Amino acid sequence: MSTTHEERAALAQDVIPATTLADLIDAHLYMPFPFRRNPHEPAAAAGVDQWLRATGLSEEPGVSAMISHTRPAELASYNSPDADPGVLQLVAHQIAYQFVFDDRAEEVGRHRPGQLLPMLCESIAILRDGAPPGTPLGAALSDLYRQIRERCTPAQAARWAWKSREYVHGLLYEAVAQAHPSPVRAGLCTSIRSLTAGVEPFYPLCEAAQPCELTPGELHHPLMQRLSRLSADAAVWIPDLFSAVKEQRSGEMINLALAYQRAHQCPLPVAVTLAIQQINRTIREFERLYDEIKPGLSPSGVGYVEGMAGWIRGCYYWSRTVPRYADAAAPVG
Repeated sequence: MSTTHEERAALAQDVIPATTLADLIDAHLYMPFPFRRNPHEPAAAAGVDQWLRATGLSEEPGVSAMISHTRPAELASYNSPDADPGVLQLVAHQIAYQFVFDDRAEEVGRHRPGQLLPMLCESIAILRDGAPPGTPLGAALSDLYRQIRERCTPAQAARWAWKSREYVHGLLYEAVAQAHPSPVRAGLCTSIRSLTAGVEPFYPLCEAAQPCELTPGELHHPLMQRLSRLSADAAVWIPDLFSAVKEQRSGEMINLALAYQRAHQCPLPVAVTLAIQQINRTIREFERLYDEIKPGLSPSGVGYVEGMAGWIRGCYYWSRTVPRYADAAAPVG
């Protein structure tokens, strides 16, 4: 992905002038999915606060402040505008849990990845073996898994646990990359990002919100598998754009825009524009494949894919206003 000076100059000319990084993103990003919001969002926000207190997570240092800056129920509302109150609450709980878990993993594993092992092994034991928890984080995960089993079919709950274990393993890969003395190459960065995104564990909940389970033919169709990958990538890459300034300052490695900046040795606005071009290609492929598969899908299959699209839309509109990414409103250099 290296470029010459002339090629970098040509890339810079393609950047639409913008006052802030957020304006730059709005000018370039292709977003075909309109803003929507779930009417049950206020109740879900109150439910998140109550659940964090009940599990003891709200007593953990920094958690309450982090939740106020990330607004899990708002993200759930934007991603799942048609979900019933029960599913919306479950999505909001899972988002809140993953925010806490991800921040803790980053804090612990930044310099010594090995110190993450007890935390990650506890999670795997709960998800794989139903082991009893020994920490507040473990207790929250165990209760979340209980809620999933109560709301989902056994097959959906099994898919949720599998995708959740993949997310847990991804955080160890991220910690190793952060601690490595050499910068992570772009291909490795996107591979790790796909694991740490934590988006695909929510897709069984998209299925649970439908009238019935998807047929094996729908669920395992090659186009459906590709749609899942495309939607998860686009959904997590979009917040990478808005968090680029914050993560650049903190020395983060696993960010799509920062990977482009390292590869091209270019200013951040140019790197963000290059990342947007990749996201736009991903969203357009998602649209094209959805149009191709849609005629053969059941109503539940259509709703399932609409749930995937909801994550793309929701992550965009949430990222634009959430306090966690307020640095995106700073003037671009």
